[in-house]
Amino acid sequence: MTEPQRITTVEGTALPMRGNDIDTDRIMPARFLRAVTFDGLEQHLFEDERTGSAAGDRAQAAVHPFDDPRFAGASLLLVNRNFGCGSSREHAPQGLRRAGIRAVIGESFSEIFFGNALIIGLPCVTATPEMVQMLMQRVEAHPDAVLRLDLGAGTCTVGDVSCAIDVPAYARDALITGAWDTTSLLLERYEEVDAASARLPYVGDWSA
Repeated sequence: MTEPQRITTVEGTALPMRGNDIDTDRIMPARFLRAVTFDGLEQHLFEDERTGSAAGDRAQAAVHPFDDPRFAGASLLLVNRNFGCGSSREHAPQGLRRAGIRAVIGESFSEIFFGNALIIGLPCVTATPEMVQMLMQRVEAHPDAVLRLDLGAGTCTVGDVSCAIDVPAYARDALITGAWDTTSLLLERYEEVDAASARLPYVGDWSA
């Protein structure tokens, strides 16, 4: 029997993605929303920027963070203000999670992006601009630095430095208890679900 996945901590190296108001159109270009499943979406994260097709006449002076070998294998994403704004496409957090990102730490998030991330078990937590800046600087100077996000304690620790993080109580509780994992919750009580569906004429026998 499948048990709900409880997410209490996330630990690993991080990838800093600087810039405010990074929208879902940038994270996952619209042409990739036609996929029947979310499989393979990680290949198209920030594709227009990474290939330069959205750069216009701007010089590509730096390697995109998602192509920077220093941050390969990162499991935490560091962002600034209003990350995930724009359209409500759920493909954006799906692509991030399938690329190995297991939590996002930022100054603030779009409400819809936050909700879409929560339902796939991708915690989005906030910290003050000063703390986010400190974390980004630390990671840029030491890409192999390991961050530890503790949802219960409300902290993010890197080395001997710890900063406070915040997440709404309902989201924190859903992650820690596994309530976010609705599919596993249904499977855990499959017999009850099956019995309830049998009583519904639009699921069972229409002739009843």
